[in-house]
Amino acid sequence: MMRRYRPSTIAVSVLTWAVALAIAFPLLWALLASFKPELEAIAFPPRFIDFDWTLDNYRAVLAGGEYPYALRNSILIAGGASLLALALAVPAAWAMAFAPTRHTRGILLWMLSTKMLPAVGVLIPVFLFFRDWGLLDTRIGVILLLTAANLPIAVWMLYANFREIPGEILEASRMDGASISQEVLWVLTPMALPGLASSFFLIFTLAWNESFWTLNVTSTDAAPLTAFIAAFSNPEGLFWARLSAASMLSIAPVLVIGWLCQRQLVRGLTFGAVK
Repeated sequence: MMRRYRPSTIAVSVLTWAVALAIAFPLLWALLASFKPELEAIAFPPRFIDFDWTLDNYRAVLAGGEYPYALRNSILIAGGASLLALALAVPAAWAMAFAPTRHTRGILLWMLSTKMLPAVGVLIPVFLFFRDWGLLDTRIGVILLLTAANLPIAVWMLYANFREIPGEILEASRMDGASISQEVLWVLTPMALPGLASSFFLIFTLAWNESFWTLNVTSTDAAPLTAFIAAFSNPEGLFWARLSAASMLSIAPVLVIGWLCQRQLVRGLTFGAVK
């Protein structure tokens, strides 16, 4: 028997595909441009298939030796910021979820409101602070900065996840003599592992893609991949093909990780969703 679809269902499906294609199109465009000669990358009308495919752009990007160093900086900075943010967010979310006060909701809203502050509004004081404390162009400085920037998101996600865990389980562990640290480490953490994993990956992705702060507080020693990409815009001109190749090399690691972990990420994001 042929299944009939309602017009509303078809409309939603078409809209979903349209949005997905609109999001994926710039990525596809950059991927194709990375295999084009420089002149064909800026040609109009553009050629999508019938062009001279080349790997020269990738060879040029990798020839200088800056990519491996920037990749290592991105891994260290994004990984360090994610781990530090979770280390601070877990006890904060535990306290708000299992020992709330009448100020808990206000604190959560205040933390979330800090994400609405334009980063450029605090650029000068942050820059001066980093300069006076010797944190400019250091991995530690960028890690601390990105941890503070993404900490509200980590607390909110873990708070929502912890709220779904029955408090009776934690009470039972206390009756068995578990301390607060043992309760968090051996009881709460394993039960909230999907939420912890999704929070880690989300913060890792945000830190990996951060460009505003990395371009303003780093120069050479701590420059991650975002600064590496920006280096292809120079006084000689904007090389679209090489820029596209650098972009593909920069997003490839996190894109592959996200594709491999998409099921766990969706599970962690939907588990404990705020009702």
